[in-house]
Amino acid sequence: MKPIDTAPALIPAFKDLTGQIRFVEKEGKIWLGQQRMLLLQLSALSAVRREMIESIGVERAKGFFLRLGYKSGLRDAELARKLRPDASALEMFYAGPQLHSLKGMAKVRPLEIRIDQESGAFYADLEWENSFEVESCRAEGLHSDQPVCWTLLGYAISFTSFFLGRQILFKEVSCRGRGDAQCRIVGKPVGEWEDAEDFLRYFRNDPIIDELQLLQEQVANMRQRLQEQAGLFYGVGRSGVYRKTCSLIDKVALGNASVLLLGETGVGKEIIARSLHLRSERAGGPFVALNCAAIPPDLIEAELFGVEKGAYTGAQQSRMGRFERANGGTLFLDEVVELTPRAQASLLRVLQERELERVGDSQTRQVDVRVVAATHEDLLKAVGEGRFRADLYYRLNVYPVHIPALRERREDIPLLIEHFLEKMHASYRKKTLGLSDQALETCLGYDWPGNIRELENLIERGVIITEPNRSIEVEALFPHFQVEPQGIGLASDGCLAERSAGVEDDCIERLLDQGIGLDSIEDALIHGALRRSGQNVSEAARLLGMTRPALAYRLKRRGDARDR
Repeated sequence: MKPIDTAPALIPAFKDLTGQIRFVEKEGKIWLGQQRMLLLQLSALSAVRREMIESIGVERAKGFFLRLGYKSGLRDAELARKLRPDASALEMFYAGPQLHSLKGMAKVRPLEIRIDQESGAFYADLEWENSFEVESCRAEGLHSDQPVCWTLLGYAISFTSFFLGRQILFKEVSCRGRGDAQCRIVGKPVGEWEDAEDFLRYFRNDPIIDELQLLQEQVANMRQRLQEQAGLFYGVGRSGVYRKTCSLIDKVALGNASVLLLGETGVGKEIIARSLHLRSERAGGPFVALNCAAIPPDLIEAELFGVEKGAYTGAQQSRMGRFERANGGTLFLDEVVELTPRAQASLLRVLQERELERVGDSQTRQVDVRVVAATHEDLLKAVGEGRFRADLYYRLNVYPVHIPALRERREDIPLLIEHFLEKMHASYRKKTLGLSDQALETCLGYDWPGNIRELENLIERGVIITEPNRSIEVEALFPHFQVEPQGIGLASDGCLAERSAGVEDDCIERLLDQGIGLDSIEDALIHGALRRSGQNVSEAARLLGMTRPALAYRLKRRGDARDR
């Protein structure tokens, strides 16, 4: 390999990188592509560095900051590949040093670079000028007999390894932090370093972390055993509104009262029903679930109460229904509002008398079943419309529990995302880097008309589309969502350029003076977008900068509000 000429004319411009920075002052956020960034005083980070060294020692602190830089380098390498998909190996590599400079970490001066991306051969000799880590150590009076640019080094290792597709190891061969004249690093494939294994140990879990994880696993196992003994299982959620729902289930679980679970489609009513069963004295018995909307009306009674041989054409043998199968346990009836009038009457009799007759049979069978019903509709409204029996409604409505929609418990969204990512990574045998900061931000602001089921489906889609070891971006979850962060952009010449916020301040003042509420403005925008798009909901959603499901949900919600 011959050294690549590093003349300034061959160094790519910063414009594609600086154009990714956005200062959204009204939201208190800074973005680099889809990564959320921070402006943090160097003195604060210096104090943290000193505290860590004093608390856990130099070697463990070094490992921590190396791993911190490694994580940062992975994210920036991903950004560089996206911005420079057709770039040469040198142009791709230079994105790392340029981002170092852009972030104020150090100025990188190449002394020698040799790259052969096809064979994986690599050699780099680089100088760091104005290293922030050297300044940190000096500001805190931290003296060292070894190189101190740990975060910068971890960054260089992960960034280069990512784009080259093989493990590259850098070492700081001289450092101003220990009294040398310059900070200089050398990088080459890990196999070309004789002592590579000794250095790579810094990127493995720290012994303290291992010990903590072992203790955490032991505590988690103990909690799991206690939960299994208590029959407690509520899925994923820590928000106040969700804990309140779980508390309501706890109070009714030990009895035999019928429970009616209310909530939108996809909120996890079956999980709550299973939780109630596991928490009850019937936990040792069967839990049987039936979606009443999924069974044809003419077969629903046979499915619920069983059928005798010859009861109708096709009934070639006798079989038990869901009630008999759930004997001694719990029967979960989802979308109970879909039951036929005849099935409703039969269900009422079973609940009252605790006995049933199979279809085509005259023999009475005793059953001991606790019924948990669920629906996304207003059952009382269905009673008023004559679609549901009033006496059955009052029998089921002994203990109603509302399951909150996902938009009512947004603080649980990150937990659910983590849960579904782990599930999908195992299912598809691939591992992503999780959601980008902007993708997570979008998820937190989305209304989720399909609730948890929609979230799970979108996470699955994101894992399928995203390449291994890449971040799941907004476009992978919401393909029609346009990511155009507003605010102040950093121009290529380093100057700040303001972007229009889209609505003038005087217009806002006039609306407020006229007493026009937010609902009226939203109605006007939606109707205007529909009018301009010729009542095309997808096109109207694009004009409003939202997804089609989100607009469809708002239209449905406002239609329901007008009906009431």
